[in-house]
Amino acid sequence: MILNSSRLIGCPVLSLHLGGPIGKIVREVVDPNNLQIIAFEVEGPQTGDGEHGNILDIRSVREFSNIGMIIDSIDDLVSEGDIIKLDEIMALNFAVVGLNVKTKKGSKLGKVIDYTFDPNTMMIMQFIVKRPLMKSFIDPELIVGRSEIKEINDYEIIVKSEENEIKKSAKKQDFVPNFVNPFREGKLATNEATLEEDE
Repeated sequence: MILNSSRLIGCPVLSLHLGGPIGKIVREVVDPNNLQIIAFEVEGPQTGDGEHGNILDIRSVREFSNIGMIIDSIDDLVSEGDIIKLDEIMALNFAVVGLNVKTKKGSKLGKVIDYTFDPNTMMIMQFIVKRPLMKSFIDPELIVGRSEIKEINDYEIIVKSEENEIKKSAKKQDFVPNFVNPFREGKLATNEATLEEDE
């Protein structure tokens, strides 16, 4: 199951210790090296007050559900300077939304307006790209999978394939539902054994 990034901003952060919300997510921290969300900046009445930090390391999240992000305690929040690796990534100030997307030949595909991620691994899976004005009449949006990416820098994403190849690969992606379809044809119990019992 993959989720849209719009589920993150404004998502409540809930403490099991306090039994309620301690704040909400205002920004995600993405590692550009592997496109994984590694932390969140949290805003709340008790966050960033000196006693408690305002950065939530993804390793402190117990569960990400429909009601919010669940952690043990507000003490799980850290401040800048507490985790060196986290500080190094945050100093890059890398933002996914707004990046230009180009092919390796330099053709502009558009700009990232959103992305999807896997809530279990927090890996970014797909980029939703808004097309340039002239191309938006045919395709207003283009979906680029992480496997299509060749290079990322501060300003742009460079993809391996050309535009028509990306569209084909997006159509070929298999849809895996996160529910059991009761109307799907399957192996029913009416086998020969059942027929023998009726006789």
